[in-house]
Amino acid sequence: MKKIIITAGTLILVGVAILIGVLLYGSQKSANKSRQLIIYFTLSGNTKKAAEALQQDTDADIIRLRPKKAYPTTYDAAVKVAKKELATKTHPEIATAILNLEQYKTIYVGFPTWWRQPPMIIHTLFDTVNFKNKTIVPFTTSMESPISSSVPYLQKMADKDGAKLVKGIRYTNNNNLKRFLITNDLITK
Repeated sequence: MKKIIITAGTLILVGVAILIGVLLYGSQKSANKSRQLIIYFTLSGNTKKAAEALQQDTDADIIRLRPKKAYPTTYDAAVKVAKKELATKTHPEIATAILNLEQYKTIYVGFPTWWRQPPMIIHTLFDTVNFKNKTIVPFTTSMESPISSSVPYLQKMADKDGAKLVKGIRYTNNNNLKRFLITNDLITK
């Protein structure tokens, strides 16, 4: 009878140890996840698609950046507003509440490329949020413009904040995203 009690006690201890290990592994996995954040702005939905693909590969938290005053829903009217913002260097107000970024090390910033640069709301994001000591990974969507056209603007914003800007990617609905993330040590295989 004592052997059965000792064996049962041993099994309970082993079970508790396994449970603690699983819980610790899960919390460590959550801690790793919370180290990455995706902030994106989209108008037509292309950048949203890119952000969601990025989230699927990274398991990062995600925030959609929305302007306080919504852009018009028709293409021509939205272009007119965006061109005026660019010409007047207007940084539109952001409606989205941005979390405290202390827990994040790497922040992906996504946007459509407009006239070979980020939309003005991305400037507002950098005006509003402190990216000091963060690693910024840009991702863009564009029919023609390479990400390199946006980099000088982003570099100025990152430098002003004391952030590190690393190589980004132009999302083109293909399988290059995962390869980019692995090649740049943003995820493991």
